[in-house]
Amino acid sequence: MAALVPRKAYTDEELRHLYPHGLELQLVQVLMRHGERTPVSARFQKTGLPAFWPYCASVVHLKSAVMTLARGPGDGSPFDTFQWKRHLETFGQNDEPVVATGPGGELDNVCDMGSLTDQGRQTTYKLGLRLRELYVDRLGFLPRTTSSLDFLYLRATPVTRALESLQQAFAALYPPSGLEADERGRYPVPTILTRAPADETLYPNDSNCRRFAALSRAFAQRSADRWNATDEMDYLNKLYSKWMPSNSRVAVDSRPRLSGIMDTINSTAAHGPETRLPQEFYDGKAKEIIEKITVEEWFAGFKESRDYRMLGVGGLLGDVVGRMVGSAEQTSADGESEIAAQKGQPSPRIKFGLSGCHDTTLAAVLASLGAFDTNSWPPFTSHIAIEMFRKSDKQAPSANRPTVAAARPKRSWWDALSLGTSTPPPDIGRRVTADLTPSEKKKLDGYYVRLRYNDEPVTIPGCKTPGNHLEGDESFCTLAAFKAIVDKFTPRDWKQQCRIDRNIPTPQIKEPEWAGY
Repeated sequence: MAALVPRKAYTDEELRHLYPHGLELQLVQVLMRHGERTPVSARFQKTGLPAFWPYCASVVHLKSAVMTLARGPGDGSPFDTFQWKRHLETFGQNDEPVVATGPGGELDNVCDMGSLTDQGRQTTYKLGLRLRELYVDRLGFLPRTTSSLDFLYLRATPVTRALESLQQAFAALYPPSGLEADERGRYPVPTILTRAPADETLYPNDSNCRRFAALSRAFAQRSADRWNATDEMDYLNKLYSKWMPSNSRVAVDSRPRLSGIMDTINSTAAHGPETRLPQEFYDGKAKEIIEKITVEEWFAGFKESRDYRMLGVGGLLGDVVGRMVGSAEQTSADGESEIAAQKGQPSPRIKFGLSGCHDTTLAAVLASLGAFDTNSWPPFTSHIAIEMFRKSDKQAPSANRPTVAAARPKRSWWDALSLGTSTPPPDIGRRVTADLTPSEKKKLDGYYVRLRYNDEPVTIPGCKTPGNHLEGDESFCTLAAFKAIVDKFTPRDWKQQCRIDRNIPTPQIKEPEWAGY
């Protein structure tokens, strides 16, 4: 399935079951895949598929901040908005520059490779509407209107389509009608966190983690060895080999790779007839074969290898757990230290997180928790909602914590100069459960974690153990059990653990170290 078909809205009875009496939501963290996009590279030109698609109307409505000469004291900000549109330039037949055009000769609205399309903007906006309907309208967990957005943790990867998808979803979660002016007449502006590519853990970062890249190649080679000479691959070749470059054979490691073939099939299936492949590319049996093989190639490592989990998404899930534990402890480790409200002002609790990421993020997270029991690739605009609940008899955290200055330990001028980063207060979120004192472990009592993937609850194997879940519902994992599972593959020093001596042979695949326990 290329595009997600959302399930119907929950009925009142379903909501009562999903959000049972006796538990109260305290923190929600949503990981969302970007919406429909163009292929990341041009493939199958032999079929007549155009390289450039006219599905990106946003490129004629671009705005940038530009600094102008100061107008004088009291004239306000020196920044103005510069409005512009973009045309895409490319190589011509003899390497001369030409302007890229769509299949009908379009100059405007032409997408670059891997761009979020108009269709992708619509589906991510609709995801934001569904999130608002659930968490604002139905559950009353988030405020209907607000003059401050400091209770939100928003983050996106450096990939433009992920940031744009996050913006589309947020625009529906809190439209202009949901924003109020403060006492100075200013409307709130959301803070969106991003990282440099070398620091990014919101997707499996094989470009900047050498050891993970080596492990990834080993698992990919295993899949190639398993599948390249099978009847399933022969079936794909009967359909596609004539369209391959030089009629080469389709394989896990062909050029384009099997996963690249799937990328173009899915991107074209999600858009209009002007950008379709020949009909045999959409064969139902072929789709099942491709997804089964590529899911194994890309995600089996997360199920079978602790190192793979640790280097691929261990940092991300460590952050997720850290924010949940910070929320339980009522410290700024719940994400507030990153949002950094104005010093000296009451600091609101973080209640909702939304992160713009990728298919590889979602499947890797679920597989690393032993909860990706499918051969289906995550569709565009898929999402995982990671919800933390507290028992109703536990004291509810106040809406605002003490002032930021009181909540954070003081740092010297030398600390600030040498680190150049904010420092969250000491907390137990990143410490291994076995190292916690009895009083620290007790802070986790009465809290539960539940994951919903595309609005369907999933169950983590290790949470099925008696004592590790809410009585009567194994999908509600205790926070202590969830943390203990994630602790086992949370890196202590991700960048150091990503390094690998170039003289060391390619890592060998060991006996499975199964995920979810």
